[in-house]
Amino acid sequence: MRLAELGWDDALDAAYAAGWRDKRDVRPGRVAIEFNQIFRIYVDEGELDAVTAGRLKHRASRRAELPSVGDWVVVRQRPAADRGVIVDILPRHSAFTRRAAGDVTDEQVVAANVDVVFVVMGLEANFNPRRLERYLLMARESGAAPVILLTKPDLSDDVAARTREVAQLAGELPVHVLQPKSGEGIEQVRAHLHPGRTAALLGSSGVGKSTIINRLLGADVQRTREVRASDSRGRHTTTHRELVVLPPGGLIIDTPGMRELQLWDASGAMSETFDDIEALAAHCHFTDCRHRNEPRCAVKAAVDAGTLAADRLDSYLRLQAELAELAQRQEERARKTRG
Repeated sequence: MRLAELGWDDALDAAYAAGWRDKRDVRPGRVAIEFNQIFRIYVDEGELDAVTAGRLKHRASRRAELPSVGDWVVVRQRPAADRGVIVDILPRHSAFTRRAAGDVTDEQVVAANVDVVFVVMGLEANFNPRRLERYLLMARESGAAPVILLTKPDLSDDVAARTREVAQLAGELPVHVLQPKSGEGIEQVRAHLHPGRTAALLGSSGVGKSTIINRLLGADVQRTREVRASDSRGRHTTTHRELVVLPPGGLIIDTPGMRELQLWDASGAMSETFDDIEALAAHCHFTDCRHRNEPRCAVKAAVDAGTLAADRLDSYLRLQAELAELAQRQEERARKTRG
C-alpha cells in the first residue's frame, strides 16, 4: 500500500516538507487504529505501532489536538523495529467531532480527514428523522460530504413513505436504500469511493455498519451481531474506530454506535440542515424572533398551516438551545484557562 492510495496529496506533501522532510529518522503515516493509547500506523508499504510523544501531549491544550483515526502523522521510527513515536499531526482537511461523553466540556475527534460521511439509519424500529437531523448537522460541520444510507427495508411497513420523509429533510443530499445482508444496493455505496478517498460510517448500534464494510470488502472481516427484532436494540459489535482499506480502492472508517451523541460546534451547519426553517424565519415580523411565542412569526404560522412539521421545529429549537448552552460552557472553560 502506497501513501497515495491512503489519501496522501500535494497539500499533505507540502506540509510535511515544510517541517520534516530533512529529518532522517521520521516518516509520514496515517492512523489506522487507536486502542488504549496505542496506534496502528499505515506507512509507505507497511505498518507499525506507535505511541504519542510526551512533547506532543504537553503541547496539546485540548483532546482534539491529539492523534485520532484518519489523521496523517509524523512518526519517529525506532531503529530495526516496527514501533515508533508520533511526534506531529499534519493539518486536517476535515474532522468529524462531537462533545466528549460525560460532564467534561471537551471536543472529541471521531474521524479525521474524511471525504464522505455515510449516515446510516434503519427503516424499522431504528427509524428516527430527528436523530438523522443531528447526524447531518454534525456531518456537514465536519467538512465532509454527507450521504444517507437507509437499511433494513424488509423490516419496514412503508419503505416508500419513510424514504420520502428522509429525502425531504435531506434536500440535495444523496439517499440510498440498501439491504446489507444480501448485498443489495452496495454498488451505490461503492460509487462514492475510489483510491485515496476516505469515508466514515456513522449511525446507531445495529443498523448494519459492519455488514456494509464486509460487503465492500467481499469478506466477513468485521464482526457482526444480531440485534433484537422487537426493538432493534443490541450492543454494537465494533468496539474501536478503525480505518479499513478496501480492495477495489478507497478507505472507510468504522465507528462504534454512539450512545451519547452530543454536539460540539455545529452552528455553521444549522442553516444548511434546516434551510426550510431559516427561509421561513426571514419573513418573521421581528428580526430576533425565537419562533416560540412571538407575534407574527412566519415559522409558527407554517406549523399552524400544516406546511412545517411541529416536531421538526421542536428539533430545531432544541438543537439551537443545546448549541447556545455549549457555547456558554466553552466560554466559561476558556475563561478558567486564561485565568
